[in-house]
Amino acid sequence: MKSQMGRAADVIDILAARELANVLPDPVILIDGYGAARYANPAAIASFGTIRVGTLLQHRFRSPEMQQLLMNALRTKSSGEIEYSERVPIERVFLISIQPLQSESGIFLVHFKDQSETRRIDRMRADFIANASHELRTPLASISGFIETLRGPAKDDAKARENFLQIMQAQTARMARLIDDLLSLSRIEMKPHTRPQQKVELGGLLSGLLETMSHLAKDYNVAINFTPPDAPIVVAGDRDELIQVFSNLLENACKYGQQGERVEVSLKVGRGTGPEATICFRDFGPGIAEEHIPRLTERFYRVDVEKSRVRNGTGLGLAIVKHILTRHAGRLTIHSTPGEGSTFCVHLPLS
Repeated sequence: MKSQMGRAADVIDILAARELANVLPDPVILIDGYGAARYANPAAIASFGTIRVGTLLQHRFRSPEMQQLLMNALRTKSSGEIEYSERVPIERVFLISIQPLQSESGIFLVHFKDQSETRRIDRMRADFIANASHELRTPLASISGFIETLRGPAKDDAKARENFLQIMQAQTARMARLIDDLLSLSRIEMKPHTRPQQKVELGGLLSGLLETMSHLAKDYNVAINFTPPDAPIVVAGDRDELIQVFSNLLENACKYGQQGERVEVSLKVGRGTGPEATICFRDFGPGIAEEHIPRLTERFYRVDVEKSRVRNGTGLGLAIVKHILTRHAGRLTIHSTPGEGSTFCVHLPLS
């Protein structure tokens, strides 16, 4: 039987472990030598719900790996580590380590390190590389096929040669646009938390941009309507990046809404979380089904892959818009009704 002094030392050890658990940002559960919970820190309760004192951890986390980890640690009084995943209520991945306290208390510290975001980023990176490779491989395969044809069956066919060269030029231009967008996205992602400090007057910027892109509207047979505001509207931003945002949205409005024959651009001041400028690009095209809207800013996501490629889309434009707006502490909202067109609005905090 433990002496009174030994029991007091155990209580001190447990209290010290609880203090340690409370300052850690990750979920931590203290268990005794039978695997019963003695304490769960606030992060553990937030992640897994209430864990009552006396609850056997084997009953709360039922994966075979977790059962084996607990059994080995409790039997040998040693440390161990496994990867544990949950799919309900959301998919999460944890690196779980168990460590006996260096005392006679028989208390073990179970630490959960959330790996979900790391896994999500790894998946996103792998998907990005796969998508980028696919997008480049398609025009390269086309160009390679045409070169082979020009060196063989169409070697002396002037008409076929001219036709194939035009297609090859278009595919080369598409690859160049894709590479430019990839480089642009990479540059923006390297400085996501660096807020731009330059003052930008939006009315003048939009007027100049619309004049510069008037040829695009003419090519798509679209009339662009814009009335500059009476007073200057100024935001803190990077002028070139904001031009990239607005030109992307205007080009999309002209391309995908050309059957409506007009695009309306508006600029006004409103309130979101604070005073903000709202710049909207409204088209009167076919619109976008609701299920697609949350995914439009994903890299390479397209509502209609074939139509997007025919219209020279790279699938990165709205991803670039999203990243630039994040750097500007802004946001993008999208409203669309099939058959009635779409409205893309940029919200930027006033300077």
